[in-house]
Amino acid sequence: MTAVTVRVPAKVNLQLGVGPLRDDGYHDLVNVFHAVSLFDEVTAVPADRLSVTVEAAPDARVAIEAVPTTGDNLAARAARLVAERLGVEPLVGLRIRKAIPVAGGMAGGSADAAAALVACARLWDDPDTPRLSRDDLMEMGGAIGSDVPFALLGGTAIGVGRGERLTPVPASGTFHWVFATADGGLSTPAVYAECDRLREERGERAPWPRASEELMAALADGDAKALGAALHNDLQPAALTLRPSLRDTLAAGRDRGALGALVSGSGPTCAFLAESGNHAADLAAALNGADVAEQAFAAHGPVPGATLL
Repeated sequence: MTAVTVRVPAKVNLQLGVGPLRDDGYHDLVNVFHAVSLFDEVTAVPADRLSVTVEAAPDARVAIEAVPTTGDNLAARAARLVAERLGVEPLVGLRIRKAIPVAGGMAGGSADAAAALVACARLWDDPDTPRLSRDDLMEMGGAIGSDVPFALLGGTAIGVGRGERLTPVPASGTFHWVFATADGGLSTPAVYAECDRLREERGERAPWPRASEELMAALADGDAKALGAALHNDLQPAALTLRPSLRDTLAAGRDRGALGALVSGSGPTCAFLAESGNHAADLAAALNGADVAEQAFAAHGPVPGATLL
Protein backbone atom coordinates (compact mmCIF):
# COMPACT_ATOMS: atom_id res chain seq x y z
CA MET A 1 0.00 0.00 0.00
CA THR A 2 1.48 3.33 -1.06
CA ALA A 3 -0.75 5.85 0.72
CA VAL A 4 -3.66 5.95 3.15
CA THR A 5 -5.86 9.03 3.64
CA VAL A 6 -8.23 9.50 6.58
CA ARG A 7 -10.79 12.28 6.99
CA VAL A 8 -11.58 13.34 10.55
CA PRO A 9 -14.09 15.87 11.94
CA ALA A 10 -13.92 18.78 14.34
CA LYS A 11 -15.99 18.74 17.50
CA VAL A 12 -18.09 21.22 19.39
CA ASN A 13 -18.89 20.78 23.07
CA LEU A 14 -22.64 21.05 23.55
CA GLN A 15 -22.02 20.84 27.27
CA LEU A 16 -18.71 21.06 29.09
CA GLY A 17 -19.10 20.54 32.82
CA VAL A 18 -15.84 21.00 34.73
CA GLY A 19 -15.60 19.31 38.12
CA PRO A 20 -12.97 19.41 40.87
CA LEU A 21 -9.26 19.27 40.16
CA ARG A 22 -7.94 15.73 40.61
CA ASP A 23 -4.67 14.58 42.13
CA ASP A 24 -3.31 13.84 38.64
CA GLY A 25 -3.77 17.47 37.57
CA TYR A 26 -6.86 16.84 35.44
CA HIS A 27 -10.46 17.77 36.15
CA ASP A 28 -13.41 15.41 36.24
CA LEU A 29 -15.52 16.34 33.23
CA VAL A 30 -18.88 15.75 31.67
CA ASN A 31 -18.37 16.51 28.01
CA VAL A 32 -21.17 16.22 25.47
CA PHE A 33 -19.25 16.01 22.20
CA HIS A 34 -20.81 16.62 18.78
CA ALA A 35 -18.88 15.97 15.56
CA VAL A 36 -19.39 18.54 12.80
CA SER A 37 -18.68 18.74 9.08
CA LEU A 38 -15.39 20.59 9.28
CA PHE A 39 -12.64 18.14 8.41
CA ASP A 40 -8.90 17.67 8.45
CA GLU A 41 -7.34 15.02 6.22
CA VAL A 42 -4.23 13.05 7.15
CA THR A 43 -2.35 11.02 4.53
CA ALA A 44 0.24 8.43 5.58
CA VAL A 45 2.85 7.35 3.03
CA PRO A 46 5.86 5.02 3.47
CA ALA A 47 9.07 6.99 4.04
CA ASP A 48 12.64 6.56 5.22
CA ARG A 49 11.90 8.50 8.43
CA LEU A 50 8.99 9.89 10.43
CA SER A 51 8.06 13.34 9.12
CA VAL A 52 5.10 15.70 9.33
CA THR A 53 4.08 18.33 6.79
CA VAL A 54 1.07 20.62 7.10
CA GLU A 55 -0.93 22.62 4.58
CA ALA A 56 -4.18 24.55 4.76
CA ALA A 57 -7.25 23.17 3.03
CA PRO A 58 -8.65 25.33 0.20
CA ASP A 59 -10.39 28.48 1.49
CA ALA A 60 -9.48 27.65 5.11
CA ARG A 61 -7.83 30.42 7.09
CA VAL A 62 -5.94 28.34 9.63
CA ALA A 63 -2.69 29.23 11.34
CA ILE A 64 -0.71 26.26 10.09
CA GLU A 65 2.52 27.93 11.19
CA ALA A 66 1.41 27.20 14.77
CA VAL A 67 1.20 23.45 14.10
CA PRO A 68 4.36 21.62 15.21
CA THR A 69 6.05 19.48 12.58
CA THR A 70 8.39 17.80 15.07
CA GLY A 71 7.87 14.78 17.29
CA ASP A 72 5.61 16.89 19.51
CA ASN A 73 2.87 16.80 16.89
CA LEU A 74 0.06 14.56 18.18
CA ALA A 75 -0.20 12.81 14.82
CA ALA A 76 3.50 11.91 15.04
CA ARG A 77 2.96 10.58 18.56
CA ALA A 78 0.09 8.47 17.23
CA ALA A 79 2.29 7.05 14.46
CA ARG A 80 5.00 6.09 16.95
CA LEU A 81 2.43 4.41 19.20
CA VAL A 82 1.00 2.33 16.36
CA ALA A 83 4.52 1.33 15.26
CA GLU A 84 5.41 0.31 18.82
CA ARG A 85 2.27 -1.83 19.14
CA LEU A 86 2.89 -3.54 15.81
CA GLY A 87 6.64 -3.96 16.28
CA VAL A 88 7.64 -1.96 13.21
CA GLU A 89 9.75 1.14 12.63
CA PRO A 90 7.76 4.40 12.40
CA LEU A 91 8.91 5.10 8.86
CA VAL A 92 6.06 7.24 7.59
CA GLY A 93 5.43 10.64 6.11
CA LEU A 94 2.29 12.29 7.50
CA ARG A 95 0.70 14.99 5.33
CA ILE A 96 -1.92 16.98 7.23
CA ARG A 97 -4.42 19.14 5.35
CA LYS A 98 -6.07 21.39 7.90
CA ALA A 99 -9.45 23.08 7.94
CA ILE A 100 -10.07 22.76 11.70
CA PRO A 101 -8.92 25.90 13.57
CA VAL A 102 -5.57 25.60 15.37
CA ALA A 103 -5.83 26.01 19.17
CA GLY A 104 -9.46 26.94 18.57
CA GLY A 105 -11.32 24.66 20.98
CA MET A 106 -12.44 22.26 18.25
CA ALA A 107 -9.86 19.50 18.90
CA GLY A 108 -7.94 19.84 15.65
CA GLY A 109 -4.73 18.34 17.00
CA SER A 110 -6.63 15.46 18.58
CA ALA A 111 -8.48 14.90 15.31
CA ASP A 112 -5.16 14.63 13.46
CA ALA A 113 -3.92 12.11 16.03
CA ALA A 114 -7.05 10.01 15.54
CA ALA A 115 -6.62 10.11 11.78
CA ALA A 116 -2.97 9.10 12.10
CA LEU A 117 -3.91 6.14 14.30
CA VAL A 118 -6.33 4.85 11.66
CA ALA A 119 -4.03 5.61 8.72
CA CYS A 120 -0.91 4.02 10.21
CA ALA A 121 -2.83 0.98 11.42
CA ARG A 122 -4.10 0.47 7.87
CA LEU A 123 -0.63 1.10 6.41
CA TRP A 124 1.24 -1.34 8.67
CA ASP A 125 -1.35 -3.84 9.95
CA ASP A 126 -2.71 -6.86 8.08
CA PRO A 127 -6.23 -5.93 6.90
CA ASP A 128 -7.26 -9.60 6.73
CA THR A 129 -6.09 -10.50 10.24
CA PRO A 130 -5.53 -7.15 11.99
CA ARG A 131 -3.72 -7.12 15.30
CA LEU A 132 -5.18 -3.74 16.27
CA SER A 133 -8.94 -3.58 16.80
CA ARG A 134 -11.10 -0.46 16.92
CA ASP A 135 -11.13 -0.81 20.72
CA ASP A 136 -7.32 -0.90 20.68
CA LEU A 137 -7.24 2.34 18.70
CA MET A 138 -9.69 3.94 21.15
CA GLU A 139 -7.50 2.93 24.10
CA MET A 140 -4.38 4.22 22.34
CA GLY A 141 -6.17 7.47 21.53
CA GLY A 142 -7.01 8.02 25.20
CA ALA A 143 -3.31 7.64 26.03
CA ILE A 144 -2.47 10.44 23.56
CA GLY A 145 -5.14 12.95 24.58
CA SER A 146 -8.58 13.26 26.13
CA ASP A 147 -10.33 14.29 22.89
CA VAL A 148 -8.73 11.70 20.60
CA PRO A 149 -11.20 8.85 21.26
CA PHE A 150 -14.16 11.00 20.28
CA ALA A 151 -12.50 11.97 17.00
CA LEU A 152 -12.36 8.24 16.27
CA LEU A 153 -15.98 7.68 17.31
CA GLY A 154 -17.77 10.76 15.91
CA GLY A 155 -21.51 11.33 16.12
CA THR A 156 -22.65 12.64 19.50
CA ALA A 157 -21.41 11.21 22.78
CA ILE A 158 -20.97 11.88 26.48
CA GLY A 159 -17.38 11.78 27.68
CA VAL A 160 -16.57 11.40 31.38
CA GLY A 161 -13.36 11.16 33.40
CA ARG A 162 -10.97 13.35 31.41
CA GLY A 163 -13.54 13.11 28.60
CA GLU A 164 -12.01 9.93 27.14
CA ARG A 165 -14.63 7.44 28.44
CA LEU A 166 -17.42 7.69 25.90
CA THR A 167 -21.07 6.70 25.65
CA PRO A 168 -22.86 7.42 22.34
CA VAL A 169 -25.93 9.66 22.63
CA PRO A 170 -29.02 9.31 20.39
CA ALA A 171 -29.56 12.41 18.27
CA SER A 172 -32.40 12.88 15.81
CA GLY A 173 -31.96 14.73 12.54
CA THR A 174 -29.31 17.25 11.61
CA PHE A 175 -28.28 20.38 13.48
CA HIS A 176 -26.90 23.40 11.62
CA TRP A 177 -24.04 25.44 13.03
CA VAL A 178 -21.92 28.49 12.39
CA PHE A 179 -18.38 28.70 13.77
CA ALA A 180 -16.58 32.01 14.16
CA THR A 181 -12.82 31.76 14.56
CA ALA A 182 -10.58 34.29 16.28
CA ASP A 183 -7.20 35.71 15.34
CA GLY A 184 -4.85 33.54 17.41
CA GLY A 185 -5.60 30.64 19.73
CA LEU A 186 -6.07 30.05 23.43
CA SER A 187 -4.01 27.63 25.51
CA THR A 188 -6.23 24.90 26.94
CA PRO A 189 -4.18 24.60 30.17
CA ALA A 190 -4.33 28.38 30.61
CA VAL A 191 -8.13 28.39 30.25
CA TYR A 192 -8.53 25.59 32.81
CA ALA A 193 -6.16 27.42 35.18
CA GLU A 194 -8.20 30.61 34.77
CA CYS A 195 -11.40 28.66 35.46
CA ASP A 196 -9.88 27.43 38.72
CA ARG A 197 -8.69 30.94 39.60
CA LEU A 198 -12.10 32.50 38.99
CA ARG A 199 -13.83 29.88 41.11
CA GLU A 200 -11.35 30.41 43.95
CA GLU A 201 -11.73 34.19 43.69
CA ARG A 202 -15.52 33.85 43.97
CA GLY A 203 -15.34 31.31 46.75
CA GLU A 204 -17.07 28.71 44.58
CA ARG A 205 -16.60 24.99 45.04
CA ALA A 206 -16.36 23.05 41.80
CA PRO A 207 -19.56 21.03 41.36
CA TRP A 208 -19.61 17.38 40.36
CA PRO A 209 -20.75 17.68 36.76
CA ARG A 210 -23.59 15.68 35.25
CA ALA A 211 -25.15 15.57 31.83
CA SER A 212 -28.03 18.00 31.30
CA GLU A 213 -31.39 16.24 31.03
CA GLU A 214 -32.71 19.12 28.91
CA LEU A 215 -29.80 18.73 26.51
CA MET A 216 -30.29 14.96 26.21
CA ALA A 217 -34.01 15.41 25.52
CA ALA A 218 -33.37 18.08 22.88
CA LEU A 219 -30.91 15.83 21.07
CA ALA A 220 -33.24 12.84 21.16
CA ASP A 221 -36.14 14.94 19.86
CA GLY A 222 -34.08 16.78 17.23
CA ASP A 223 -35.34 20.04 18.76
CA ALA A 224 -32.89 22.75 17.71
CA LYS A 225 -34.59 25.49 19.73
CA ALA A 226 -34.43 23.46 22.94
CA LEU A 227 -30.85 22.45 22.20
CA GLY A 228 -29.85 26.07 21.74
CA ALA A 229 -31.32 26.94 25.13
CA ALA A 230 -29.47 24.05 26.81
CA LEU A 231 -25.94 24.72 25.48
CA HIS A 232 -23.48 25.31 28.32
CA ASN A 233 -19.72 25.56 28.86
CA ASP A 234 -18.16 25.93 32.32
CA LEU A 235 -14.94 27.18 30.67
CA GLN A 236 -16.68 30.08 28.94
CA PRO A 237 -16.20 32.66 31.74
CA ALA A 238 -12.47 31.88 31.78
CA ALA A 239 -12.17 32.12 28.00
CA LEU A 240 -14.02 35.46 28.03
CA THR A 241 -11.73 36.77 30.76
CA LEU A 242 -8.66 35.86 28.74
CA ARG A 243 -10.16 37.04 25.44
CA PRO A 244 -12.80 39.75 26.20
CA SER A 245 -13.44 40.41 22.51
CA LEU A 246 -15.31 37.09 22.33
CA ARG A 247 -18.21 38.78 24.15
CA ASP A 248 -18.79 40.90 21.04
CA THR A 249 -18.66 37.82 18.82
CA LEU A 250 -21.23 35.95 20.91
CA ALA A 251 -23.49 39.00 21.08
CA ALA A 252 -23.31 39.49 17.30
CA GLY A 253 -24.48 35.92 16.69
CA ARG A 254 -27.33 36.17 19.18
CA ASP A 255 -28.43 39.52 17.71
CA ARG A 256 -28.63 37.87 14.30
CA GLY A 257 -30.99 35.13 15.41
CA ALA A 258 -28.79 32.29 16.66
CA LEU A 259 -30.80 29.79 18.71
CA GLY A 260 -27.83 29.35 21.01
CA ALA A 261 -24.28 30.60 21.32
CA LEU A 262 -21.25 29.49 23.30
CA VAL A 263 -17.48 29.30 23.25
CA SER A 264 -16.44 25.91 21.88
CA GLY A 265 -14.35 23.98 24.41
CA SER A 266 -11.48 26.10 25.68
CA GLY A 267 -12.02 28.59 22.83
CA PRO A 268 -11.55 30.96 21.22
CA THR A 269 -13.85 29.64 18.44
CA CYS A 270 -17.49 30.59 19.05
CA ALA A 271 -20.31 28.25 18.03
CA PHE A 272 -23.82 29.32 17.02
CA LEU A 273 -26.78 27.02 16.51
CA ALA A 274 -28.95 28.02 13.54
CA GLU A 275 -32.56 27.23 12.66
CA SER A 276 -31.73 25.65 9.29
CA GLY A 277 -29.06 25.31 6.65
CA ASN A 278 -30.20 28.52 4.98
CA HIS A 279 -30.17 30.38 8.29
CA ALA A 280 -26.64 29.08 8.97
CA ALA A 281 -25.43 30.36 5.59
CA ASP A 282 -27.02 33.77 6.21
CA LEU A 283 -25.63 33.96 9.74
CA ALA A 284 -22.12 33.10 8.57
CA ALA A 285 -22.31 35.81 5.92
CA ALA A 286 -23.55 38.34 8.47
CA LEU A 287 -20.76 37.55 10.93
CA ASN A 288 -18.17 37.75 8.17
CA GLY A 289 -19.45 41.25 7.44
CA ALA A 290 -19.59 42.36 11.07
CA ASP A 291 -15.84 42.41 11.80
CA VAL A 292 -16.24 40.26 14.93
CA ALA A 293 -14.34 37.16 13.78
CA GLU A 294 -11.38 36.09 11.68
CA GLN A 295 -13.68 33.82 9.67
CA ALA A 296 -17.21 32.46 10.02
CA PHE A 297 -18.45 29.34 8.24
CA ALA A 298 -21.43 27.00 8.32
CA ALA A 299 -21.32 23.29 9.16
CA HIS A 300 -23.70 20.56 10.28
CA GLY A 301 -23.68 17.63 12.64
CA PRO A 302 -23.56 14.97 13.76
CA VAL A 303 -21.12 13.35 11.32
CA PRO A 304 -19.02 10.14 11.55
CA GLY A 305 -15.58 10.00 13.17
CA ALA A 306 -12.27 9.20 11.48
CA THR A 307 -13.04 7.64 8.09
CA LEU A 308 -10.80 6.02 5.49
CA LEU A 309 -11.09 7.69 2.08
